[in-house]
Amino acid sequence: MADNLEDIGQQAIDHLALKHVARERALPKSRTAIRHCANSIRATHRQEFCTAEGLRAQAVTLLMEMADDLHDHQDIYYAGFVQDAQKEYAEAVAFAALVQDSPLPSAEDLLIGWAPYLNGLAEAVGELRRYILDQLRQGHYDNGEHLLRRMDDIYALLITVDFPDAVTAGLRRTTDATRAILEKTRGDLTMALGQAQLQKSMLALQQELRNHKYHE
Repeated sequence: MADNLEDIGQQAIDHLALKHVARERALPKSRTAIRHCANSIRATHRQEFCTAEGLRAQAVTLLMEMADDLHDHQDIYYAGFVQDAQKEYAEAVAFAALVQDSPLPSAEDLLIGWAPYLNGLAEAVGELRRYILDQLRQGHYDNGEHLLRRMDDIYALLITVDFPDAVTAGLRRTTDATRAILEKTRGDLTMALGQAQLQKSMLALQQELRNHKYHE
């Protein structure tokens, strides 16, 4: 009996030791992948698209390595930190695609889970808001309405995903935040476009008055 118990204990220790090693190998990769994705988003804001793409490529390499590291430890794979990295990757990819008016890849295209993908897509809306505001500050109004429509399309998709948070990783809460961001951006864009039109009308009126005075 004692010998049998000792064997069982050793098997348990060996198994958990392997699981621990796999986790410790994968966890830093998740953090690094998230950092690469954050830097990719910043590069996209600066319209440094090649740099952004390179950072995303580094992130996806780490995601694939984590999948290999945890292939035999699916409980650790789904513990959360891998999904966090997938979500950040989805956000970086979606944001770049939307800004460049490219087709959105699916979760299957990116080889990630649908819940992280949808949460990443929702968080890309916040980055789109920041991008639109930056464009407005620079006097670029043309693309704002187009990006706002894309934000609206994303929200319309998200509200159709009606499953428990345990299935969607808290997507409902993220969707509520997306709606607030969308409405605030709509108001800011409407005001900015109105001010730009008013300024344009005033400049036209001033020019007309100057022309009238010149001809007198």
